[in-house]
Amino acid sequence: MNAEIIAVGSELLLGQIANTNAKFISSQLSELGINVYFHTVVGDNANRLQNAIKIAEERADLIIFSGGLGPTKDDLTKETIAKHLGVPLAFDHEALTYIEEFFARYGRPMTENNKKQALVLEGCKVLKNHHGMAPGMLLDKDNRTYILLPGPPKELEPMFQFEAKPLLAKKVSDGGMIVSHVLRFYGIGEAELEVQVQDILDNQTNPTVAPLASDGEVTLRITAKAQSEEEAWKLINAKKAEIQAIVGQYQYGVDDDSLTSKTVEMLLHNKLTIAAAESLTAGLFQSELAEIPGVSGTLVGGFVTYTEQAKVNQLGIEQALLEQHGIVSSECAASMAANARKIMGTDIGIGLTGAAGPDSHDGQPAGTIWIGFAIGDDEPVTHKLQLSGMRNTNRLRAVKFACSYLMRLLEEKGYKRV
Repeated sequence: MNAEIIAVGSELLLGQIANTNAKFISSQLSELGINVYFHTVVGDNANRLQNAIKIAEERADLIIFSGGLGPTKDDLTKETIAKHLGVPLAFDHEALTYIEEFFARYGRPMTENNKKQALVLEGCKVLKNHHGMAPGMLLDKDNRTYILLPGPPKELEPMFQFEAKPLLAKKVSDGGMIVSHVLRFYGIGEAELEVQVQDILDNQTNPTVAPLASDGEVTLRITAKAQSEEEAWKLINAKKAEIQAIVGQYQYGVDDDSLTSKTVEMLLHNKLTIAAAESLTAGLFQSELAEIPGVSGTLVGGFVTYTEQAKVNQLGIEQALLEQHGIVSSECAASMAANARKIMGTDIGIGLTGAAGPDSHDGQPAGTIWIGFAIGDDEPVTHKLQLSGMRNTNRLRAVKFACSYLMRLLEEKGYKRV
C-alpha cells in the first residue's frame, strides 16, 4: 500500500505553523510497512484541494487528510471530498450528541455551525475524537482508502494511533501481524552506519530494515510481518542480533528510549549520584536530565559557570590553570568535573566547556568542546569534540555526547546498563 498525506490549511503555507502532523503520520505508517511517497500541503480552497485529490489518486492507494474538519467556513475538507467522490454527508448522531453535551457541560452556547463537525461521509467508519469535537473518517471507495483527521495534533495523534492505525493494520496484514522495533545509535553517522550494515540493507526481505537520522542520532527500524506476534518477534530478534554483531557498540537504546533516559536509568540502577558544572551548555545537561521522572534519585545539583571568574569563584578552579591552558581546554573540563563532584559530594562529576559558535572563543574555533568526567577517586578523563553545527545544535549535541560517553565509561568500570 502506497500513501500520500494531504495537509489542509492556509496557515501551513503562510509558515504560521509547522506541518508536524505529516511527520507523525509518516512515522506511524512506516511501522505498518506502508510507503509514503508524497506530502502535499494545500490552502483552504476547494478547487485547489480537489486538484490535489485528483493528483494523489493517480499515485496512492491510501490518501490521508489532516485539517479542515472544524465548524467555520474555511473548514472545507470533508465537503470537498464528498463532492469529489459523489458521497453525501450525513450526521453521525453519536458525535452530535457528544458535541451538544460538551457545550452543555461547560455552560457555553452552542452555535448552529458547530453541528457541522458531526457531519461524516455516508458509509464511512467513524473515528472517535476523545480529545476534541470533530470525528475522523475512514472510507473505502474505488479500491482506495481515504482517511480524514482533524488538524490539531492533540486530536490527530491519539485518533490516528488508537482509531485509524488498527484498521490500517488489518488491511495490510492479511490476517497476520506487523510488528516494528527501533534500535537507537549514537556516536556514528548515518552514512557510516549504512555502510556497516549495507549487506543487511541490500538483502532484506522480511523483516525490513530502514535507517533514519535525527538530531545527531541514527535509528534502524526493523519491521516484521508474521501470522502471530511471537513469530514476528522471532524474526525481529534474529535480525537485531545480526545488526548488533556489527554496530552494537554504538547502540544505546530501543523504541522510545533517549540518551538522557538511559543515562538516568543507569545511574539510578547503580545507585550513583551526579553533579555537573556547565559553561557552554549553561545548565542544558541538568535540564535534559531533569525531564526524566525519578531523576532526583541521582542528580544532586550543579553549577552554571559561564565566565572565567565564575569558574574561579564558584568552582574554585585555579586562576593559574585557566591562564596557562585556557577555558576551552582539557584541563579546564577536568577541573570543572572534579570540583563539582567534590563540592556536591557526589559519585560523579561532569564538566562541559567549549566554543558553541558561531565565533571562536578563548582562541579555539567554533564547535570545539571539551567534556570532563570525574568518577569516584579516579583521575578525571576528558573527551574533545569538534562539531560543525549551529550554536544551539552544538550545545544539544554536547549534552548527548556527554550522556553517551558517561554510559560507556561506567560500563568500562563494571557498572551495568539497564
